[in-house]
Amino acid sequence: MITSLTTTEKSTAATQPTGAVKVDSLKTEESLYDNLHLDSSGLSREAFDHALIGYEHLKAQGKIKNPDVLSIVDFSLPSTKKRLFVIDMKNRLLLFNTLVSHGRNSGKDMANAFSNALNSFKSSLGFFTTADTYNGEHGLSLRLIGEEPGINDNALARGIVMHSASYVNESLGKLQGYIGRSLGCPAIPENIHRKVINTIRDGSCLFLYSPDKHYASRSKLAAPDPQIAGL
Repeated sequence: MITSLTTTEKSTAATQPTGAVKVDSLKTEESLYDNLHLDSSGLSREAFDHALIGYEHLKAQGKIKNPDVLSIVDFSLPSTKKRLFVIDMKNRLLLFNTLVSHGRNSGKDMANAFSNALNSFKSSLGFFTTADTYNGEHGLSLRLIGEEPGINDNALARGIVMHSASYVNESLGKLQGYIGRSLGCPAIPENIHRKVINTIRDGSCLFLYSPDKHYASRSKLAAPDPQIAGL
């Protein structure tokens, strides 16, 4: 059945900016946080809310080829906590919750210093889209494309990828109070890396969050669109 637009609807559609985030869509997905009990898993509400905003922006811009998966790294948590969350947005499931490293110059247990510079050995915050995989020094690895100019867009040049690492394990964390650190890559445990990488590869959204005021003041993707400013 074809439904014609009213005059008001035509006017609204005509003034709708390209790439705008739909309020209803965002509000619907917000309930995921409560339905999946993500607070009990340790994911902060702020990390989830910012991730959702940027995810919707990137979808509207056509940057996400695989919208069924949203991955969040919550750097407000210490490295001994499982701070990578991979969410199935289609079936509304938490697929993975596991450890993930930060860069060695970003901090010891807590990541609190970030950079987009080559050879900084720091993590970069913000939104990434996943690219293809390759077999490298750490086995199966996933290339990451930084989607925020000046914040993380040097990711490919820096060789920032998701890979496995033996130093990302709970036993080491308990022994020394923090897990091993990378050169800036979000490294994950060896026993799960293939499943995670193959799930999120080829165009899904990955968000690295921190309650970092400098990032918050610069990011356009994490900032609410004027249309959803009341959320």
